[in-house]
Amino acid sequence: MLRKIVTVSALAFCVGAKAVQADMVQLKDNAAVVGKILTEKHNEVVVDIGYTVLVIPRSDIEKIARADSAASLSRSSSKTGTSVNSPPADFKAGFYTANNRAMPEKSVRELVSQIGEAVVQVRTPSGLGSGFIINQDGFLVTNFRVIEGETQISVAVYLQINGQLEPRVYKQVRIVAINKFEDMALLKIDDKDAPKFKYVTLGSADALAVGESVFAIGSPLGLERTVTEGILSTKTREFEGELYLQTTAQINPGNSGGPLFNMAGEVVGITNMKITFGEGLGFAIPIEGVKYFLDHRDAFAYSNDNPSNPYRYLEPPSRAHHKISDENN
Repeated sequence: MLRKIVTVSALAFCVGAKAVQADMVQLKDNAAVVGKILTEKHNEVVVDIGYTVLVIPRSDIEKIARADSAASLSRSSSKTGTSVNSPPADFKAGFYTANNRAMPEKSVRELVSQIGEAVVQVRTPSGLGSGFIINQDGFLVTNFRVIEGETQISVAVYLQINGQLEPRVYKQVRIVAINKFEDMALLKIDDKDAPKFKYVTLGSADALAVGESVFAIGSPLGLERTVTEGILSTKTREFEGELYLQTTAQINPGNSGGPLFNMAGEVVGITNMKITFGEGLGFAIPIEGVKYFLDHRDAFAYSNDNPSNPYRYLEPPSRAHHKISDENN
C-alpha cells in the first residue's frame, strides 16, 4: 500500500505542478503528494488529490507545506521531472510561524522561560485580557471580547531584563482585523520605540491526542504571568455550533485571548471561556481556526469607516447636549 501511495504521489505532483496554491506533502523517499489537505491527525494526514483521497501515515512523511506558505518555498522543475526544495521543519508562512513536524517535548519550566516574552497582557478602560505575539513586527492575537467596544487599547509586554521579566506598556495599539463571530481579533503595536518582538510558533490542534499535557499563560483576574497546566480533556466540545478544545488547565477571566500551548511550546488554541460553577473546565478555540483568520485577515479587516465596527459611541457631554437642545427650541 505504501508503494502504491508513493507511485500515485509522484504522478499527483506532476499533474498538480501548475496549481501553485496546492498543499504539498513531502515523503521520506523523495516523492511528494500535491493536493488539498483535508485533515491532519496525530498518526496520519488525509489529502485530496482531485480524483481520489489518500491517507498517508505520519511515519512516511518528511515535511508538509501548506498552500498559504507557497510564496516562501523554492521550487524548481524540468521537463523530465519535478524537484522541490522543501521548507525547514519550522518555517515562516509569511505572516506567522508554523511548525509542520513533531518537535521534542520539554518541561513547562523550560518552555515558559523560552516563550514567556511572547505572551502579553491586553488592557482597555473596561478590563483586561491576554494575547500572544505572532511575529517580530508586533502583530498579536487576542479574543474579540477583550477589545469589543473599545478604542483605547494598550499592551503590556514582559521583557527579559537581567534574568527577570519586566513589563513595558505600549499604548499605540491598532485593531487590524476582527471576527466577532469566532471571537478573534488581530492587533498591532505601533509605538515608535517598539523593538523587534519575540513571537510564538503555531502548532496543530488536529495533531493533539486526548490526554496530552497542555499549559496556559495569561493574566487571570489581573494576576499577570500566571501559568496553569493540565491535560486535553476533549477536542470536540460543542457550544452553539462551534467545536472547542476542553482542558483541565485552569482558565479564569483575564486568561481570555491567551495561548494554550502543547509540550513543544507551540500554540494549539486561544483560551476563551470556562464553566464558572465547575473546576478544571476550561475551553480554547482550536488553532486551525486562528490560522484561517490570519490567512484571510484582509477579509476581516477593521476599518474606522465601517459602521459595523465594534466602536462604543459615548453620549455627548451634558453641557453640549443642553446647548443642542436649546438651539432646537
